[in-house]
Amino acid sequence: MLIASPDISFEGAIALTQELLAGLEAEQYIDEATQATIASLVQSPNGARGFFVTYLTDERPLGDRPTSGVLAALQSAPTTVAPLLTKNLAMSTAMAIAHRRADRESMALGSDRVRSRTARLIGLVNLPNLIQELKALETSIQSDSGPYVEFLERWGYDTEQRQAIQAAVQKVLEP
Repeated sequence: MLIASPDISFEGAIALTQELLAGLEAEQYIDEATQATIASLVQSPNGARGFFVTYLTDERPLGDRPTSGVLAALQSAPTTVAPLLTKNLAMSTAMAIAHRRADRESMALGSDRVRSRTARLIGLVNLPNLIQELKALETSIQSDSGPYVEFLERWGYDTEQRQAIQAAVQKVLEP
């Protein structure tokens, strides 16, 4: 079984997640082992970031149909997972626009895939604090105040990108 150390680096988390996904594709792991690996990754910020960047961008269809083990693992670290899912929804939405503006359609499609996978995880993972994070992002976009203003400004999202992020948030918040 693959288990991340608490002090895993971002790069180490990417490598571990790649190894996990390859093993899943080859049907080497059962759902309980997958859950244990992901749960160990999402306990730390570097592990969680490395997991999400790999899982959400991987071209294999594994990220399109998260198993109960994946969801349970994500539920084990709500304070780490909720803000990262919120930011991944925002970043992938905004990057799809940026890539299309630069006529990089294949990269835009990759961002669309990340947005779709993130939205699916948000809908399935059932974390109460995730709704709060998404609403905080929406508030930051609407009022230019709140906990996500620095995030939005750091990445330089313009009005069109912020409107698209807000629409993506509203879509996942719909019952």
